[in-house]
Amino acid sequence: MSLSTRVRVAAVQMVSSHIVEDNLREASDLIARAAGEGARVIALPEYFCLMGRKDRDKVERREEDGHGPIQDFLAREAGRHGIWLIGGTVPLSCPDPDRVFNALLVYDPRGRRAARYDKVHLFAFQSGAEAYDEARTIAPGRESLAFDCDLGDAGTLRVGVCVCYDLRFPELTRRLAGADLIVVPAAFTATTGRAHWETLLRARAIENLCYVLACAQGGRHSNGRDTWGHSMLIDPWGEVLAERAQGAGWVAGEIDPQQIATCRARLPALDHRIF
Repeated sequence: MSLSTRVRVAAVQMVSSHIVEDNLREASDLIARAAGEGARVIALPEYFCLMGRKDRDKVERREEDGHGPIQDFLAREAGRHGIWLIGGTVPLSCPDPDRVFNALLVYDPRGRRAARYDKVHLFAFQSGAEAYDEARTIAPGRESLAFDCDLGDAGTLRVGVCVCYDLRFPELTRRLAGADLIVVPAAFTATTGRAHWETLLRARAIENLCYVLACAQGGRHSNGRDTWGHSMLIDPWGEVLAERAQGAGWVAGEIDPQQIATCRARLPALDHRIF
């Protein structure tokens, strides 16, 4: 059963700190507000639970798969509000003791975990004194993920996911072709976000003729890092429907199955794929 009526979704934007407990309290408040406005699918940004002072902080706060206060928090919030909650991302243990999986976790309205995606592409960037190399503390995932959100009388919303740097690799999101919505939790740097963020998001929506919901970190963090923010909802024709530039908050809007059908009928690019 596909989506039969419009459904409201929301992207939470945060400026997470190095204190997990503070971040969870703020995330809980923002989830409650978005749910109170009718959002049935809510997504949190990458590193919502921890923006460490040093790279190894995420390794030190890692959780075993299925157990830990961050995972318990996500399950509790999903069940409390009766929503589909996409927690992007949580540091989960991996075979390498010096690294973690940067895992996006999905919980259903009863608080049960429904899906997991480990970020595949690991960010590296060098520009003067600004440098990042996620591979030092993160192990890459190997599989893409699309899943179904059962929304009862509203039908089923097909959701694909990618995380931050994954956005630059259209071959990954092309595996998600046919999804109604692609969700992109991110912590784009201010430098790369200013240059490329909106362009990449709109391209992913246009080429896959689907909605894109981007939930970002957005501001100056306690570790001194600046993230770009600009969480947004984009429709299948590439139009930005809602956007939040900076600071904690959320953006929300509706997924309209008729808009998806109209765009795909008008421009049947998905049917014309050769590769």
